[in-house]
Amino acid sequence: MRMEDLKRILTEVKNNKTDVQDALKLISNLPYVDIGFAKYDTHRFLRQGFPEVIFGEGKTDKEMVKLCKIAVENGGVVMVTRVVKKTADYVRKHIDGFKYHADAHMLTYGRSNGKRSKTGILIMTAGTVDRFVAEEARITAQMFGNTVDTSYDVGVAGLHRLLDQMEKIKKARVIVVAAGMDGALPSVVGGLVDKPVIAVPVSSGYGASFKGLSSLLTMLNSCSPTVAVVNIDNGFGAGFMASLINRL
Repeated sequence: MRMEDLKRILTEVKNNKTDVQDALKLISNLPYVDIGFAKYDTHRFLRQGFPEVIFGEGKTDKEMVKLCKIAVENGGVVMVTRVVKKTADYVRKHIDGFKYHADAHMLTYGRSNGKRSKTGILIMTAGTVDRFVAEEARITAQMFGNTVDTSYDVGVAGLHRLLDQMEKIKKARVIVVAAGMDGALPSVVGGLVDKPVIAVPVSSGYGASFKGLSSLLTMLNSCSPTVAVVNIDNGFGAGFMASLINRL
């Protein structure tokens, strides 16, 4: 349930347009809906300004449809992460209005009504293989109402590519940097700016990268104090945190 829906119900009760018992039924889903295999948090919009985001892995097609219907009814804006195309197609077949973002493996419905900032979030990647994580961050931030710019494939293997992005870097209020392999890009970017850099280790690279562990450790050991780190492949978490920072 959105804040405006709750206010409308309370106003109708105050003006004697809605019976108190009917109003109680309407808001009975607060703070969550128990649908057996999951408990959808309908109160999260009131607490955090955005509905609960659904994690797609481990859910059947039918479970996903049921969750998405509950989310649409209670939030109006819906975001599903880590969802495969087969499941996404099944959801879209049963519920109109959903959009599938193949690069990010995400489903979205609607868009935040939050005011878009003139200068906002920049999302960068070291290589093209890091794109799926960056796209998860980008769509997350956009769904939160942010203006998002991107600079992909600007890793330290060709430093001139990064230096060509300085105009974008200077305009941003917060920067998300996704990198696998040696994970060095966030530290380099962090040394160039006076703004928050959210580093996202990516599970790309050869054997000794240990599925993102090497880039995670590199980022945690960054000598740049402007850099903070989220978990491996956690583009959603980076986009969420960038949105909170950009909102300040």
